[in-house]
Amino acid sequence: MTRLVASILFVLTCLAHAADDRAPTNIAYKSGDELSVYEKERCKLDLYLPAKKEGFTTLVWFHGGGLTNGSKDGEVMKRLGASLAEEGIAVVVPNYRLSPKAKYPAYIDDASAAVAWTLKNISQHGGDATRVFVGGHSAGAYLTLMLGMDESRLAKFDVKHSSLAGLIPVSAQTMTHYTIREERGLGKFSVIADEAAPVRWAEAKGIAPMLVIWADKDMPARAEENAFLVAVLKGAKNKSVTSKVISDRDHSSVGNKIADKGDPARVAILEFMKR
Repeated sequence: MTRLVASILFVLTCLAHAADDRAPTNIAYKSGDELSVYEKERCKLDLYLPAKKEGFTTLVWFHGGGLTNGSKDGEVMKRLGASLAEEGIAVVVPNYRLSPKAKYPAYIDDASAAVAWTLKNISQHGGDATRVFVGGHSAGAYLTLMLGMDESRLAKFDVKHSSLAGLIPVSAQTMTHYTIREERGLGKFSVIADEAAPVRWAEAKGIAPMLVIWADKDMPARAEENAFLVAVLKGAKNKSVTSKVISDRDHSSVGNKIADKGDPARVAILEFMKR
């Protein structure tokens, strides 16, 4: 009996270590003596790897929180990473610096650095570097659009935005983000579309295929902003943008339920990534 118990414990320990190997955490995606303490603290990512060990697709997913809060360590993010890994997709979940401790464009720079790290390193973990998608919910969707549409963001890290397989913004702000407006002393609902607005870059070349998702009961003006972005992209002759409005969802649930199997946003995302 003692030997049996010992054998069972040994197997469980091996399985636990194997699971840990498929979900490494707190990987630094930026380095250097010039980094601030806060930058070193926040610029880390978790990696959820599928059981398939070679040639898999990867999704970099940014958390929401208005650019002022949120974390890769939240339960929603953990569930999302684990559930998509079960579908055979690697998920990279980064943290990034937040306002007011950091100001524009710090959070966009961090998001760009995390994507660049993924493109340069995912093959070492078995992933296909030509199949890296980027997405996120709310503020994370805003970051997705900024680094995916303004080629200068990824170029800072010696990566081309055209090398991305696709962009999946969920309930994004497509004008200049309201937190950036507030950093400038402007009203939260002032309307600005400058270099910090994704829609400003709608005519840019090399934008990856895009699936734009929002909720039918989204927050004020959010549905309109996303519909406007899609219309402008199509007006600019972008033939690789598609959109989907998710029924019976609000701003929070449209992102939080993607971890649930059968969720319509999740189904749309998986179909988009399998093209």
